[in-house]
Amino acid sequence: MPDVRESHTMRAAVLVGPARVEVQRVPVPIVEESEVLVSTKMAAICGSDLHTVFGARERQFPGPPGYPGHEALGEVVESRSAAFRPGARVLTVPTGDRAGCFADLQAVPDSFLVPLPEGRAEELLMAQQLGTVIHALKRFWPGPAGDTALVVGVGCAGLHFVQLLKRRGFGRVIAADLVPHRLRTARELGADAVVLASEVPVAEAVLELTGGRGADLVVESAGRDRARFQAMRAVAHDGRVGFFGLPEADGEAAFPFAELFRQRPVLVFSVGTQLEPGLASFREAVELIAQRRIDVGRHVTHRFPIEDLPRALAVARWREDGAIKVAITFD
Repeated sequence: MPDVRESHTMRAAVLVGPARVEVQRVPVPIVEESEVLVSTKMAAICGSDLHTVFGARERQFPGPPGYPGHEALGEVVESRSAAFRPGARVLTVPTGDRAGCFADLQAVPDSFLVPLPEGRAEELLMAQQLGTVIHALKRFWPGPAGDTALVVGVGCAGLHFVQLLKRRGFGRVIAADLVPHRLRTARELGADAVVLASEVPVAEAVLELTGGRGADLVVESAGRDRARFQAMRAVAHDGRVGFFGLPEADGEAAFPFAELFRQRPVLVFSVGTQLEPGLASFREAVELIAQRRIDVGRHVTHRFPIEDLPRALAVARWREDGAIKVAITFD
């Protein structure tokens, strides 16, 4: 990367309109008190980024530089924080209003940084999303493991759920998705059964697999209304449904009230891992990856330089060529 302080500009993605991202040269951000300037080494596209870029919500354009990227690994190059010195390797986990990792440099409050050990960048980068999954499971299933868990949507986050649920001791973990290659990966990472949702309704398949009982815990990580509808229909009596995926759009969504009324499940939502005291779940995720207690080596399937971010977003959106997690690289 050139000396950006000398040139006063950097490369950054700018959301210039609905579904329109351009990589432009923009001013280097100013570092405020308790912030650090991070040189981004690698970033990743999250499903929520796709919701933001391609979703139907009205937004103000252009968006801030680097937005909506929020999963990144980098190095501190300037600091106004007592907690981080230049040269520190960090995971950046900002809230959405501070998202800016699709850029050479990002100014990040020190409260949204996790120190990183040595290790492969693209594996440690997975700690951001793994951290959100760890945090979600604390809410979704706080007690001892149950018999059957269902994960609806096995992109990167869903694959994390599959592994963590097996580690928790669930007797059977079922994975459901529209994409065959993701289901193959879920099998390799421990799923006991898979459901190809393009061929059979998920709830119907799960009820058949469980003798009509349903799953004790259903995790929805697809971020689509039809997936949420199937998730709610697949839960067992007195079970729990955990909603991890973002809303597909503002306004009303389908809700099978009569079935839920009879089944009496607990419905739980998870958001805001970045606000957990001490970033505990992100730190746990880093430790799990560094100690190789969870397999993230299969998650990054595609890598694009920052200049090709529009193409990278399209690959992630349409799950082209076996895409699971798409990474963005920097000089």
